[in-house]
Amino acid sequence: MSDHVTDTATETFVAHRNLLFTVAYEMLGSAADAEDVLQETWLRWVKVDLGQVRDPRAYLVRITTRQSLNRLRSMSRRKEVYVGPWLPEPLLTAPDVAEDVELAESVSMAMMLVLETLSPTERAVFVLREVFDVSYDEIAAAVDKTPAAVRQIAHRARRHVDARRPREVVPSGKIRAALESFQRAFESRDLQGLMDVLAPEVVLVSDGGGVKQAALRPISGAAKVIRFIVGGTGKAEGTLTSDPTVVNGNPALVLRLDGEVDGIMAIRVEDARITGLYYVRNPEKLTRVASETPLTLR
Repeated sequence: MSDHVTDTATETFVAHRNLLFTVAYEMLGSAADAEDVLQETWLRWVKVDLGQVRDPRAYLVRITTRQSLNRLRSMSRRKEVYVGPWLPEPLLTAPDVAEDVELAESVSMAMMLVLETLSPTERAVFVLREVFDVSYDEIAAAVDKTPAAVRQIAHRARRHVDARRPREVVPSGKIRAALESFQRAFESRDLQGLMDVLAPEVVLVSDGGGVKQAALRPISGAAKVIRFIVGGTGKAEGTLTSDPTVVNGNPALVLRLDGEVDGIMAIRVEDARITGLYYVRNPEKLTRVASETPLTLR
């Protein structure tokens, strides 16, 4: 392969890298696995005859989708033996991600959890069609289905997601306000304040991966959630602090124990109250909260 062809392949890949990472991450919920997919995509891309490629972006998305599907199927086996609930790997994101309402909603912890309920093919089709607006023909080529079959899968996946996603897209300002109320009550151990900001049907999902203490099953109901939060953090061996941050394009809290990152708390807000708390403590999932990860739909 000539140096010119290699340079062209490299430039094209780099130009679309953030998009490809976003595709892979939305399909997998894991930054580490998304990075592995990008490496596999690159190894296949450099072997392609670029003279036969009409649309490099579409071709790269196709390769990434296929590699993500392979990885997603193997991940399902890992999740079967995972200790406790599995939450997506949180990403520290730049302000421009939060400003892009469509992108912020698509990578929110709440939506990523909804995507976990889809089959691998349904997830690929939904992400490509609903998030990245890829044509049915292109999706068909990526998932080895007919366009007609892809349309049916897309309809089924959309109906499934719509039944489980938040009823409304909540502006980041309202999410931030709810988070600030939660943070104040959390830090002061204000039980009434927590009761006021948490919806009666709130659900807390904590992910320790068998390494850090976490609930082995989701906790439902405001009273039980408050008992877990206050009781659990009260046993912390050290000084526990919380600071606002932006994770997956949405306001969140980073919890530190004696200055070291101990976890990320993301939330789901509906009607100005918190209906979902997502607490990631697994150290292996906290490697991408120190520096921003660029995400894009284009």
